[in-house]
Amino acid sequence: MLTQGIHHVAYRCRDVQETIRFYKETLDMDLLLAISEDRVPSTKEANPYMHIFLDAGRGNVLAFFELPESPPQGRDENTPAWVQHLAFQVEDVATLERTKAKLVALGIDVVGPTNHEIFQSIYLHDPNGHRIELAANTVKPGQLERLRELAPAMIEEWSRTRRTVKHAAWLHEQEFAAP
Repeated sequence: MLTQGIHHVAYRCRDVQETIRFYKETLDMDLLLAISEDRVPSTKEANPYMHIFLDAGRGNVLAFFELPESPPQGRDENTPAWVQHLAFQVEDVATLERTKAKLVALGIDVVGPTNHEIFQSIYLHDPNGHRIELAANTVKPGQLERLRELAPAMIEEWSRTRRTVKHAAWLHEQEFAAP
């Protein structure tokens, strides 16, 4: 495999200080470094920016750009808000539950936990409107292997029909059965 991992993921933010504070207070991420230029190194276009890098754990880096001379940030209105999100792994379900309680105490709206069978998740938004998922693995032996085996047939059927494929519907049976 050519790639060795994700070097960093970059998003836009409204205010770097607000973003740093949010990620430190809610997810305990530390600021690693900041870069600021008047021009974009890759394109050479004039566009002053502040680029921050946060420690997302285990060598993973979450980055943000504040672009004060660009129009306000928007989102793709043709894509549902739940689609684009950042998902972070937490140690276990107990950590997920403690984190939800902490977030709610901070006045942050949290959805979940949602049972995806192989993991449980909670969802929230950062101050920039980016959706965040926190996930705790609950995978049982053989489940990932079964899903990997099913994937080619699922993709083939989806590509042919563009209709929901039910091969892995067992993943959300409990979630959809819940009252």
